[in-house]
Amino acid sequence: MKYKAVISDYVWPSLDIEQKLLGSHNVDIVDCNNSTKEELIEEVKDADAIIFCFKEIDAEILEAAKKCKVASRYGIGVDNIDIEKCSQLGIVVTNIPDYCLEEVSDHAISMILSLNRRIVDHWNMVKEGGWNNLNLDIPVLRLSQSTLGIVGFGRIGRTISERISSMGVKCVAYDPILKEGEIINNIEIVSFEKLLEISDFITVHVPLIESTYHLFSKNEFNKMKNNAILVNCARGGLIDESEASIALDKGIIGGIGLDVIEDVSENPTSPLFNNNNVIITPHTAFFSKASSEELQRRTCEEVIRVINNEIPENFINPEVRKNSRSKIN
Repeated sequence: MKYKAVISDYVWPSLDIEQKLLGSHNVDIVDCNNSTKEELIEEVKDADAIIFCFKEIDAEILEAAKKCKVASRYGIGVDNIDIEKCSQLGIVVTNIPDYCLEEVSDHAISMILSLNRRIVDHWNMVKEGGWNNLNLDIPVLRLSQSTLGIVGFGRIGRTISERISSMGVKCVAYDPILKEGEIINNIEIVSFEKLLEISDFITVHVPLIESTYHLFSKNEFNKMKNNAILVNCARGGLIDESEASIALDKGIIGGIGLDVIEDVSENPTSPLFNNNNVIITPHTAFFSKASSEELQRRTCEEVIRVINNEIPENFINPEVRKNSRSKIN
């Protein structure tokens, strides 16, 4: 029996991995990376699977996909697909939550180290002819005397704590589903308020949901240490960038590193583009050759499991079992 998988978008050079793996299981792929929404809707009408990365998979697209059994996300976050609609229609949603633990952890730590050492600002100063203009009256911290607060102590948060602890940094963590006072992997779980107060560096690793939108805004910046550094490699809406820009200008906080920003348009802007001691990367924290290949392979494997009526490894909407188009148990 032949199946059809529509790939809405991707960011790697080719679909060779998908073609080889899915093809070996009688799944033909349709590349919609450069397609309009209307063209995508037309293609999903007879698709058995949708594989997506950054494109918005909304109710209109899902309702057109009358045969679709599975929507498999290239990546971790699933805030760009209507999960409730998928469950109503019987479509299984999957993701790959742990393919880039090392890469994201290394990216976040690199930002912390670079911002603390003022690497980018010093490089810009040198390029502008300021070799002899070094100002030593800046708050560069010794790592062994600093504290990192980790907001969201899941897979990535725990990997970061393991890696940066080896550099002598003390770590604490906040997670709403963990009990204050617990010790996990030698890391103390503290309240969000305490984390803001005691951390020299803060790194954020939580999903973007209604309760976490602008988790960091004026009130939170005012509770942080004056020279604290904030890093976000999770979702753009977690940080109020306008208030962050003001806080940097006023010296309320010391630096910001972002791999994601609020503006998700084709040519995004941010008020933080004009601030000093800021590093912004274009959502590349996930990337290495190894992580990309693993992501492609495991996303395809989830599709294969579901069309073969098997339970996926990473089941986002298990409530769909009662009416799933795939006869999963």
